[in-house]
Amino acid sequence: MGASSLIQPVQRNLVLHMIDLHETLRSNLYDPETGWSMGGFGAIAEFHQDADETLCVDDGQRLVRATVRGGIGLSRLPQNIVPVAYEAVSKNPMRWAHGVALCLPSAEASMNKRVVVTELGPDEEPLRDKDKGAVLFDMGLSAVGGACTAVDFCVRTADADLIEALRSACGRSIFDPESPAMHAILNAHPHRVALTRVGRVEVYQLIGGPATGGKSPPGPHTHVLPNIMRSGRTHSANQPIPDGFIPCAMMYPGNPLTTALGVERVFDERLHDSFQKLFEVWGRDEQTYPKEQARAMIRDGAAAASFEEPGTRAGRIALRVLCRQFLADPRAGVDGPTLKDWSARFDGASEPDPDDTDPTDVVEGEGH
Repeated sequence: MGASSLIQPVQRNLVLHMIDLHETLRSNLYDPETGWSMGGFGAIAEFHQDADETLCVDDGQRLVRATVRGGIGLSRLPQNIVPVAYEAVSKNPMRWAHGVALCLPSAEASMNKRVVVTELGPDEEPLRDKDKGAVLFDMGLSAVGGACTAVDFCVRTADADLIEALRSACGRSIFDPESPAMHAILNAHPHRVALTRVGRVEVYQLIGGPATGGKSPPGPHTHVLPNIMRSGRTHSANQPIPDGFIPCAMMYPGNPLTTALGVERVFDERLHDSFQKLFEVWGRDEQTYPKEQARAMIRDGAAAASFEEPGTRAGRIALRVLCRQFLADPRAGVDGPTLKDWSARFDGASEPDPDDTDPTDVVEGEGH
């Protein structure tokens, strides 16, 4: 079975040519509503941009974009990359989240999985020319479970004192109480660089913590959360990634109900419709099929009891999201009693979230 058949049902293959991956990534790269990330489950580097932000690098062909706060480069997309569009529920009962995971087969997605601080030498491929030659150090985060299978999570610096401190820590775990590495990093705020098989995310801002009032700064930032990493998962259980695949990068197109900073807004029809086109083609059958079937039945006024609950977590999430979308979209045209019936059955009680974690166990940032 080919990679594409894992994602799209046969009857949708005919429309694949209508959505070009490179062009979709390029257009989202230019859209300040879209956020990006690379990393593992609990160790992640994010890139966000403001609409009026000054650009340091702007290369649509190489899929590279950088500001004074951070940047992203997707210049190494393998031919067998598999995009997976998904939807997920938010803890806010009126909202939902969505994204597109850029996945590779596990063996091809795997990076170096280092378990100790390791000097990698001068960075010869930074997003900005001014950073060329600064020294990269892999933090060795694979020492904490298998979350960082598909990323080399690094820091980069040209500061002689920090380089000396990190070199003295090489060969030891960054979490070793006797290692000077983490203390030096938190004090010096070097660039963080997440390297994957599809590219990199670079973050130039301060590390979230005392220097930022205990919160991650808006825009590009990083999180290193050992208690989440210990789960050993490479991605959230709420993302329906095909077996045998690992996400190497994530794209988060604008949400119709909230801004990138989480501020509520009037339902944005353009953002909603734009993502639904991606979801219809790149979504997995276990989410798209029950959603399509339930949508038709809801519009026909069918009772919720007449619909068999999906047998997968992803399918149940799809129904919960659908109910919330009908409530939010003023164009839905569904009568109140019908929607109340479906919401009560399929979105009335929260399913236990396997990704619930203790947010107090944070090394960097405020949690994720």
